[in-house]
Amino acid sequence: MALAEFNFGTLKYDWDDPRLSGFRDNLDLVNGIAARSDGFIWTLPADDMDATQSDPNGPLSDRPNTASTLSVWQDATTLWSFVNTTLHARFLKRAHEWFQEGDSGHLVVWRCAVDHQPTVAEAMEKWRALQSDGPSADVFGGAELKALSQA
Repeated sequence: MALAEFNFGTLKYDWDDPRLSGFRDNLDLVNGIAARSDGFIWTLPADDMDATQSDPNGPLSDRPNTASTLSVWQDATTLWSFVNTTLHARFLKRAHEWFQEGDSGHLVVWRCAVDHQPTVAEAMEKWRALQSDGPSADVFGGAELKALSQA
């Protein structure tokens, strides 16, 4: 078993706005660090994510101006380590500069097969389940991810 993670938030500005340059211009760097990190298995390619985010009939159609990431990791420890001990952590601290207050850092994590490549539609279903039913052994958020990474 592996862990899939989906995180998303609503940007304060349009993608081409210069105020997003600190975020936008470092995505490839941060994603490259993720891809080289211990425990990394897969991520939805940027072109596929861009197409999904801008699809007026897609799973994010009710969330305009969303930035998101969908990936699969070996386990909670390696995912937590990437999020909190690499350059990624510095960008998390700056999220308030780029994302709307109260609508950033949404995270859902769920168990999946190592070779599974989840879709954003699946991820949003998991997010909705987490919001309506709360965390479970199979679908959970950041607090549970942290606890699992330290177990």
